[in-house]
Amino acid sequence: MKIQFSKMHGLGNDFVVLDAINQAFVPNAAQVRFLADRHFGVGCDQLLVVERAQRADADFRYRIFNADGGEVEQCGNGARCFVRFVHEHGLTRQKEIRVETKCGIIVPRLEANGEVSVDMGVPRWLPNEIPFVSPLGETSDAVIQPLQVGAREVAISVVSMGNPHAVQVVEDIDTAPVGVDGPSIESHARFPQRVNAGFMQVAGRHAIRLRVHERGAGETLACGTGACAAVVAGIRRDLLDSPVQVQTRGGLLTIAWDGPGTSVLMTGPATTVFEGVIDIPEDTP
Repeated sequence: MKIQFSKMHGLGNDFVVLDAINQAFVPNAAQVRFLADRHFGVGCDQLLVVERAQRADADFRYRIFNADGGEVEQCGNGARCFVRFVHEHGLTRQKEIRVETKCGIIVPRLEANGEVSVDMGVPRWLPNEIPFVSPLGETSDAVIQPLQVGAREVAISVVSMGNPHAVQVVEDIDTAPVGVDGPSIESHARFPQRVNAGFMQVAGRHAIRLRVHERGAGETLACGTGACAAVVAGIRRDLLDSPVQVQTRGGLLTIAWDGPGTSVLMTGPATTVFEGVIDIPEDTP
């Protein structure tokens, strides 16, 4: 089965993007893993699938699959690549589109300078909305929650940006135990659907450095929803003021948030690397 694809990235967080409007293809988990494999497939952190909207108030439907084959709710860097993809492939001429995701509608906009802004929606803090089994109780939206990681208790901020995030503040991002604590937090028993683990170094009232171990993908060079989660947690903890420049290992994002009850606005680049055709075996293991 031959499939056309685009390889794209948002600050090094890389994607295989498929047009499922003009070609009939709905990937199964094995096919996602094949495409994501950096030796035998194309290679990516996530697979993005463009589909026709199922809701009357949306222009497109956006599906996201992690490299391990699991479908997830949201991907901020992918959302920016999504809007560039539909423009480059002539699927729309609208600068601003409404996109249906597994967690609701997002609104990405192609800016005049080539960057993409995305209304990422309102952050959610209640444990049952994340989901998170909080030791402080299911009605607690406390910005700091304790979590036992190995022999240590760490202070995390737990927030949903359409997908779950656990953010902790560290002194030095370069020496933070991302490779050890990231997998432990991702699969922690208090997160029944696993979680993205963020490590944030505050560099000023309007600047942070960030690393994220993503659920189902490992550490990536950038994570858009992770940047949003870190900034809103930092603002709620009175460590930051909007807007905030987020320095990831792949580059810079700008995150703006006016506080509880308001949407988060993310702005950053989206880049097409190459396009191609790949033959996916029908019996992909």
